[in-house]
Amino acid sequence: MFLGVAMLKKIHARKEDDKDYHFASVEKVFGVLMMFTACAMAFAHGSNDVANAVGPLAAVVGVVASAGEVAQKTAMPVWILLLGGGGIVAGLVMYGHKVIATVGNNITELTPSRGFAATLAAATTVVFASGTGLPISTTHTLVGAVLGVGIARGLSALNLRVIGTIFVSWVVTLPAGAGLAIMFFFMFKGMFS
Repeated sequence: MFLGVAMLKKIHARKEDDKDYHFASVEKVFGVLMMFTACAMAFAHGSNDVANAVGPLAAVVGVVASAGEVAQKTAMPVWILLLGGGGIVAGLVMYGHKVIATVGNNITELTPSRGFAATLAAATTVVFASGTGLPISTTHTLVGAVLGVGIARGLSALNLRVIGTIFVSWVVTLPAGAGLAIMFFFMFKGMFS
């Protein structure tokens, strides 16, 4: 809070900035506030997506540790959380820039105030879902929030071609994931039985 207050005190309204766009001084305030919602988004991403990624691994480790007994709850070893966190970081390093460019630039034009609204809404939704145990996707939630900000400005503010590509990829991933899971299941069953 003190950091935010100190940063906000450094912002001064300048009439020449507001000449072309009357809210330039307001956007500067939201630029500072967006740093905090970006931190909230990072927290939400870690609290939700790491759990989604390591859940199946934790279940397998629990079954192996209990000699084949399937338990209702399984203890989460720290090494699994570290592996999941490392996997999220590796994915962000390798392909994160493409996702960030698509969500941040290609769906609709984002200003600091629009970005603030989208990240605050997405972070709140993801943290609430994590607290209640709902396995949702942080990226899908953020795309929905950015779509909401764009729709608030009208359909003409959206890049419908990019949105169509995103929705097609969402539809394709379900059967592709199911098909690969079936293939790997029978492949490993044949190898180990």
